[in-house]
Amino acid sequence: MTTALVARGVSLGYRDRLVVRDLDLEVPPGRFTAIVGPNACGKSTLLRGLARLHPLAGGVVTVEGDDAASLSRRELARRVAVLPQSSTAPDGVRVAELVARGRYAHQGWFARPSAADDEAVARAMAATGVADLAERRLEELSGGQRQRVWIAMVLAQETPAVLLDEPTTYLDLTHQVDLLELLVGLNRERGTTVVAVLHELNLAARYADHLVVMASGSIVAQGRPGDVLTEEVVRRAFGLDAAVVPDPVSGGPLVVPRGGTRSVR
Repeated sequence: MTTALVARGVSLGYRDRLVVRDLDLEVPPGRFTAIVGPNACGKSTLLRGLARLHPLAGGVVTVEGDDAASLSRRELARRVAVLPQSSTAPDGVRVAELVARGRYAHQGWFARPSAADDEAVARAMAATGVADLAERRLEELSGGQRQRVWIAMVLAQETPAVLLDEPTTYLDLTHQVDLLELLVGLNRERGTTVVAVLHELNLAARYADHLVVMASGSIVAQGRPGDVLTEEVVRRAFGLDAAVVPDPVSGGPLVVPRGGTRSVR
């Protein structure tokens, strides 16, 4: 099976400052990969580089064996759906209209939406629990509701791979779990390759098949969460003294900060 997404010698940065340096990454196809690491370590920049939303300062990214730079925007959008960290929509756009924009890569330039497009939009809204919001304007919704609408738009694209940058932002714990369960279901039922940048380390360890731990623009460790998430890796990547114990629910690794006693005055 062809690896869905591969980065070779990739460097990324802003002006004269490199954030990611000479990084190699193979995303396992048909798996759920979570990218974790401390703030400003380069994980979101890496995801944007994989999605061709950020120009490479060096190296190459391939999608199903093809150089991503050689693909048209429309062809890339048929293979990879992306939810950036910050998304904007026109004022007054309704939920169903926004989700339907996920179908543009499957339509001709002047084609009207087909029955297949309508069905994909309906499936995506049902899966994310926003079907009852179809006629609401996006600006009328809460932050959590808006986030689920954006995710519905990405799911409506129905691509072999989905990249999400901090998709649990604005969601409370219940909706974080609901979303991760949704992504796992998408991965298991459709074989969709899922790559998500996540902040919550223990949720990433519970739901991901493959964990990529970053620090200072490099990959510290990657592999199965149970193999990768050790006390030493947590210390190197996060500078955190923590115990890694079995999760009482999943049996996977659970990071428990040891911490100290600090008086508050």
